Amino acid sequence: MTERLTDALAQFPATEKILLHACCGPCLAFPARQLLNEGRLFLAWFHNPNIHPAAEHKRRLDGFWAITQQYGIEAEADSVSDPDPWVSWTGTSSDRCTMCYERRLSAVARETARRGLAGFTTTLLISPWQQYDAIVAIAHEAARKQGVQFLERDWRPFYREGQQLARETGIYRQRFCGCWPSVEQSTFKDKIKRELSALSASPESSDNGHR
Repeated sequence: MTERLTDALAQFPATEKILLHACCGPCLAFPARQLLNEGRLFLAWFHNPNIHPAAEHKRRLDGFWAITQQYGIEAEADSVSDPDPWVSWTGTSSDRCTMCYERRLSAVARETARRGLAGFTTTLLISPWQQYDAIVAIAHEAARKQGVQFLERDWRPFYREGQQLARETGIYRQRFCGCWPSVEQSTFKDKIKRELSALSASPESSDNGHR
């Protein structure tokens, strides 16, 4: 794991609003609290079409709303479960992850530009299970294409603290990345499949990712 000394976010004016892409509630908890403590202006934005089935997407979106409401954060979501690009993928697992990052971070960069904001960052940077260097490279390229800044900050040292904050909130903490192929790679895949089967059968599992 490469040590990152750069903290582009620290050099960015705290009074200039940024877009904070949130991949899920647990990963949002620590970055959001830290940005609030720094007095930063930001909008938390949930956009994760990679998460499926729809019931799982809703469960993670509910966690996002729980964190943003508890912290009093300005937040919006524009995301519905879209499994086709992931389940139909025929390339390598690593390339599938690259595709996933490109789709989400390109959307984040476009949304940043559409709103007239100068920069964005993402809570993907807190998870030690994600491909940090790939995320940073893809985010910088997406930002360049939209004429905005990607504001890197390595939150990985605070991953466990963020998970503890999520526990205290009582929100769901997932055991797989988001797409169905990642379930197959999880140590807990059998339990996950049983949970998802039961969850998908529930009448409360309807997915509405816009708000």
